[in-house]
Amino acid sequence: MNASGGNVMKNIAIILSLTILIMLCLPAWSGTQLWDFEEKHDDWEVANGKWAIKGGIYQVEKGGKAEHSLVGEEEWDNYTVEAKVRMDEGNWAGVVFRAQSEMEYYIYYLNVQNNKSELWKHSKGAWDTRVAITSNIPAAGKLKIKNGDWFDVKVIVEGNTFQLHINDELQDEKEDGTYKTGKIGVWAWETGASFDDVTITGDNVKDTLAVEARQKLATTWGRLKQVN
Repeated sequence: MNASGGNVMKNIAIILSLTILIMLCLPAWSGTQLWDFEEKHDDWEVANGKWAIKGGIYQVEKGGKAEHSLVGEEEWDNYTVEAKVRMDEGNWAGVVFRAQSEMEYYIYYLNVQNNKSELWKHSKGAWDTRVAITSNIPAAGKLKIKNGDWFDVKVIVEGNTFQLHINDELQDEKEDGTYKTGKIGVWAWETGASFDDVTITGDNVKDTLAVEARQKLATTWGRLKQVN
């Protein structure tokens, strides 16, 4: 091999090395998925209750205990799940996370009756087979939980730690290591409730959120925060 050929090979090796180094140094980009219910979403799986999309909102009729609908992948582990929640008739509704099955999941929900929120763990048995991680989280700040108002309910899931937020204000932080991964969902207990703009963001979540949807979501959250 002549000198020029050796230089070419050397340059290729340097470029390949730099490319690999850059790829290793790049951060892992989180993916986001959004369900705005402006159209039919066949990926949602109803566990129990009467659910329907009406006027761009996902609604459940007032009925029995722990009525919920799930979406996503069982392999999702660390993520942020967020949804707009409105209790139309009744006292309890919220967001499901790390759902292993229709019976096994965590639920963080609003309690109108006592102006607080609660975190529970459901397990196999019946729809109401569950234990409280905490059943008394008084509403922080000037938050007033009431029927007919929209609330931004968010759970940040990292390892065994769960940060619980309402309208971007931290309500509490709890730990539990029973369920390591799971789907997300929406939930109501003997309550007619409405849900909109359900989102999940996480490192192992496939990104399906279009630019237009991102802009719509940012505008929606901005208006919600101004109202509240």
